[in-house]
Amino acid sequence: MSKIRVAVIGCGSIAKHRHIPEYASNSNVELVAFVDPVIERAEHYAAQHGGKAFASYTEMLAEIKPDAVSVCTPNYLHAEMSIAAANAGAHVLVEKPMAGTIEETEAMIEAAKKNGVYLMVGHNQRLMPPHLKAKEILDSKRLGKVITFRTAFGHPGPEGWSVDGRESWFFRKEEAIMGAMGDLGVHKSDLIRHLLDDEVEQVAAFVGTVHKEGTDVDDNSTCLLRMKSGAIGTLTASWTYYKGGDNSTIIWCENGVIKIDTDPNDQVIVELRNGTVERYKVGAMATNEKQTTSGVIDEFVDCIVNNKAPRISGEEGARSLKVILAAFDSQATGKVISL
Repeated sequence: MSKIRVAVIGCGSIAKHRHIPEYASNSNVELVAFVDPVIERAEHYAAQHGGKAFASYTEMLAEIKPDAVSVCTPNYLHAEMSIAAANAGAHVLVEKPMAGTIEETEAMIEAAKKNGVYLMVGHNQRLMPPHLKAKEILDSKRLGKVITFRTAFGHPGPEGWSVDGRESWFFRKEEAIMGAMGDLGVHKSDLIRHLLDDEVEQVAAFVGTVHKEGTDVDDNSTCLLRMKSGAIGTLTASWTYYKGGDNSTIIWCENGVIKIDTDPNDQVIVELRNGTVERYKVGAMATNEKQTTSGVIDEFVDCIVNNKAPRISGEEGARSLKVILAAFDSQATGKVISL
């Protein structure tokens, strides 16, 4: 079969570390275009991988007519670019948070439907080996009903990750829309929904800028979640874990507890009430310092090649974003928000 012609819009860190190398190593893909307003960035990847460099995504869509695009741009551009790409007949993989508002997510989903293309959101946490293993164990039901949980995602902040360092768009509210919650929190709302196969019913949250100076985006949040099943738990997102990252989840169930990424050697640990302990080495979680294949690109390409709708769909991305937007509502109103 002929290769899928892919364009990458936005040539910052997520494109550099995940999207571009993972497309390049996928035998079903031909990279045909790179877009970045800083044209040198796009030219750098075109020189490396072939294809053409553009400063304008609209020019690229009109000229190249790619089969698929990755949208790896500041958050405020996700909806506009995803809709334009869908209208140009391209399948869309958009980075998280998929958009800044629910209205935008609905417009994106509608554009993909109308044009008969796939819309997938880059929620890579679902595909990381420890989370795949944990999902398998939880789905087996041997731990019984989920009662409580805590999930956290923190690192020292985007200044160490973004190609623009402290000058990054991540710190500008009009471009980022949200800070640690859009960067990390939405990954964890997606993960907990997925692992528990449950929806969030109520959210109460403290969200604020606690320590990063000169920015008005949130750098920390602690959220209380009540699930439809009745399970309750916490979700934490932080850009001030200066001593090192945390991407752990602990789920307490009737028959025991499952601990994910709490131990340096065993990524998943199950402790049963009968005294049995199971330890699983399944491969590490990807981090900003230590990249591993995210699985997202291969999953997206596989969906296109085999003509099957993405599991991490626009609808799924929208449900995970709703939880985060509810947390901001809770912070603003001092109330518990029902979804």
